[in-house]
Amino acid sequence: MLPFARTCDAIAATTKKLEKTALVAAYLRSSLQSSPLSEAATAAIFLSGRPFPAYEEATLQVGGALLWRVIGELSGKSEHELTEIYRRHGDAGSVAAEALPDRPESALALTLTEVQRAFYEIAAARGPAAKGFLLRQLLERATPLEAKYILKIISGDLRIGLKESLVEEAIARAFEAPLGEVKRANMLLGDIGETLRLASAGKLAEARLRLFHPIDFMLASPVESSEEALSYFQNASVEDKYDGIRAQAHVSGGEVRIFSRTRDEITESFPELPVALGGLPKDAILDGEIVAWNSSSAGRAFPFSALQQRLGRKKVSAKLMQDVPVAYLVFDVLYADGELLLDRPLRERARIVNDLLAAPRSVIVHHIRAQSSLGFADSHDDDPQETPLAPMLRAPVATANSADDLDALFTAARDRGNEGLMIKDLDSLYTPGRRGKSWLKMKRELATLDVVVTAVEYGHGKRIGVLSDYTFAVWDGERLVNIGKAYSGLTDAEIAEMTQWFLAHKIREEGLRLEVEPEVVLEVAFNNMMRSTRHESGYALRFPRIVRLRPDKPPVDAHTIETVREIYERQHSK
Repeated sequence: MLPFARTCDAIAATTKKLEKTALVAAYLRSSLQSSPLSEAATAAIFLSGRPFPAYEEATLQVGGALLWRVIGELSGKSEHELTEIYRRHGDAGSVAAEALPDRPESALALTLTEVQRAFYEIAAARGPAAKGFLLRQLLERATPLEAKYILKIISGDLRIGLKESLVEEAIARAFEAPLGEVKRANMLLGDIGETLRLASAGKLAEARLRLFHPIDFMLASPVESSEEALSYFQNASVEDKYDGIRAQAHVSGGEVRIFSRTRDEITESFPELPVALGGLPKDAILDGEIVAWNSSSAGRAFPFSALQQRLGRKKVSAKLMQDVPVAYLVFDVLYADGELLLDRPLRERARIVNDLLAAPRSVIVHHIRAQSSLGFADSHDDDPQETPLAPMLRAPVATANSADDLDALFTAARDRGNEGLMIKDLDSLYTPGRRGKSWLKMKRELATLDVVVTAVEYGHGKRIGVLSDYTFAVWDGERLVNIGKAYSGLTDAEIAEMTQWFLAHKIREEGLRLEVEPEVVLEVAFNNMMRSTRHESGYALRFPRIVRLRPDKPPVDAHTIETVREIYERQHSK
């Protein structure tokens, strides 16, 4: 464990990605020379900021209060002393490194395998007393430096500027393996430790998909006009862009699990969907959109605000399902009947989707025929017993060969209350996690940004006592740069809920202002964009207001400074 901790300190000391990758690669090579392969595999998992492989469902369920109590017990320091240390460093691991007493290194010999074994024991323990006892046992064997990174792994963030993608690069470098093969194996397995094992043996090609582990979603790039869209490819496949949440459904042997773009399982929030999806005739992974569904209005989606009532709920009442019915609109398939389909073109994947949803009607609902207007078929089909407006539907698809075609489809989509269009190259492969020009999204005129909250402040007047003023940022390479501040747009209930979250995830407190962990994504609207020296980004938004919280989006998917520049240049070229 000690060489691992020292390596982490060295990684944290440099801001250069290549140096970080080189340090990890050198550590992994040296680890294999002096320790069993299991140590290097566990190190890869820990370096990704996780206690367990990504695909596993084990969670430590160790909160900050328990960490704080154990550090206090082992250090013998007062609450005031620990608080002062925390204010200097901002996380429990760094507090432990300064507060815990030194221990002789030679008598400890704590290995990574032993640490992970202790993590599994903590995960299996029930109640804070049992978990605290096991955690204390582990930390009593650790030097302060080892304790620092044990606690950082427990909290799920090493804070050394190391992303899993850099660990993948380091594995490729350490074992002279193609980076693309490393990334693909890790994506399929959901286990970077097992990926390292395969890379060390030269067997990355043997990696096989692990069902019920979410694959990264393919992403779309925004376009401003039909002409721009068709400049990238011709003969486009076109769907409505719905105002819901992207969802990946894994189906096997009647078991169904649904995952959001943040890779969180959300099956419990939509208990009616597994009933429909479970009837698929073959194992499959589907890509689609969950929307609040207005079946009484010719099958139209409700606005996102209706769907928000269903998000994050572990128990959904029959009344809520009745008040806010949902549908799963399927538009792609990633895996079917034992075959991974990522490298098949969209036109072939579309046929496979249609075949899957054309199963006997007694098992699942027959897919809805796409009309030329991209609307749904009438609910009264040739078979009077059929009820086509059921929870799982084939997203209607049209084709467009000209800008006029796209403009007509866009107008029709907006008339149906949807955001706009998704425009896809029929020859495109499914590229997880990538935002290229094969999939495009055309919405209303772009006047919004997806941003990450970096700081919050206490409000005034009726908002005294709650954190209601949000400072937000966009990505500039690997770092977040602030671009604005907003305080309007959320409900009092949302502000109260977010206040509790921000208080639990603050990094630093400066009077009425709190720097917070960059985890919350907002959609922010604005009237115009200006150059500004007030913000680190060099830009400022005129009259910014919060459109909505985006819990369905991970921070990494927020907009970039490049997008900001494009909007600025477009607005000021008119």
